[in-house]
Amino acid sequence: MTGTDTRSRIRVGLVGYGLAGSVFHAPLIAATEGLALDTIVTSNPERREQARAEFGDDMRFAASPDNLWKRAGELDLIVIASPNKTHVPLATAALKAGLPVVVDKPIAGSAAEARELADLAEERGLLLSVFQNRRWDNDFLTLQQLIAEGRLGDVQRFESRFERWRPQLKGGWRESGDPEEIGGLLYDLGSHVVDQALTLFGPVVRVYAESDVRRPGAETDDDTFIALTHANGVRSHLHVSATTAQLGPRLRVLGSAAGYVKHGLDPQEADLREGKRPTPGKSWGVEPKSLWGRIGAGESPLTGDGTPVETVPGDYPAYYAGIATSLRDGTPPPVTAREAAAALDVLEAARRSAREGITVEVSA
Repeated sequence: MTGTDTRSRIRVGLVGYGLAGSVFHAPLIAATEGLALDTIVTSNPERREQARAEFGDDMRFAASPDNLWKRAGELDLIVIASPNKTHVPLATAALKAGLPVVVDKPIAGSAAEARELADLAEERGLLLSVFQNRRWDNDFLTLQQLIAEGRLGDVQRFESRFERWRPQLKGGWRESGDPEEIGGLLYDLGSHVVDQALTLFGPVVRVYAESDVRRPGAETDDDTFIALTHANGVRSHLHVSATTAQLGPRLRVLGSAAGYVKHGLDPQEADLREGKRPTPGKSWGVEPKSLWGRIGAGESPLTGDGTPVETVPGDYPAYYAGIATSLRDGTPPPVTAREAAAALDVLEAARRSAREGITVEVSA
C-alpha cells in the first residue's frame, strides 16, 4: 500500500498509532479503494514494528506531526488519531498546511472550537470530517431501515446503551481528571450515542444528565445518563458506563406501532482488535441469527414475543469510502465538523446539567 503504489491514490498521513490508529483507522484506510496509507506518526519502536508487520517494510514513519506539514506536497489527507487534547492544534496545523483532515471523535473539547475548525476548513476550501464510525454499526443501520420502512410507527422513545463492566481502572489519559485531556465517558462513548440520536431524530431542545465517578481512584465520569428532548418530540435516553455489572439492551426503541430491542455490540470492533480485516468479496460485519433483535408489541422479547429482525451487516469501511469519494468528487464528507459541533453542544449541556443538577435548554 506504499511506495509507487501510492501515486495514483490519495496518500494518507496517520497521526497516532495507539488504539484508535492501529485498530480502526490504519486497517480501514488500507482496505479502502483509492486510499493509500503512506506515513504513520509514532516514535514508539514497538508500534512501528507492529505497523511494518501488517503493512510492509516500506511503510514510512515520522517522529512528529511537524514532519508531515513539511512534506505537505507529498500527502493528500491527514488522519488525526492522537489523544483528544491534541485534536484541535493538530487539525489547525494540518489545515493551515493545506491538507484535508479527518479527526477522531470528539473533534474538540467544545462546540466553539469545533466551529472555529469548520470555519478554517471552509475558508481554505478543505475537507474536514469527524470519524463517527458508530453510524455504521449493525444495530444502528438496522434501526434506520426499520424507521424508514415505518415498521415502528412514530418513534416516541430511543434508548441507547454503551455499557461495560470494567471495575478496575486501566489508566491513561482517557481516565484522567485533567480537563485538558478531555477524558471521561461523557466525551468518549457519549460522543457516539449523542451523534446517533441527532442523526436519527434531529436537533435537541432540552438536556438532562446524571454523571458519576464510581470506581475507587477514578478521576472522571465512568457512569453517565443523558436524557434528550428532540425538537420533534422524540425522547432519547442514553447510557454510557464502565460500571454496569448486568448489561442492558444495546437498543430499545419504542414507537406507536411496535418496539425494537437489540442486545449485544456490533462485532466489527472485536474483529478489528483480533486482526481480522475487511476484504473485497468477503462478508464483513455479519452477526449470527442468535443475536438478531426483535420487533413486536405487548411483551418482552425475552419471553419469546416479537419477530426476529435480520441485522443489517455493520459497515465501518463505508466511512473511508465516503471520504475517498468526497476528496475525489468534492461532495460533502460522510460526517461534517458542524454535525460534530452540534453534538458537542449537547455534551456541553449534559456536563452542565450533571454538575448543577438542572435541565438545560438548547437552541434547536
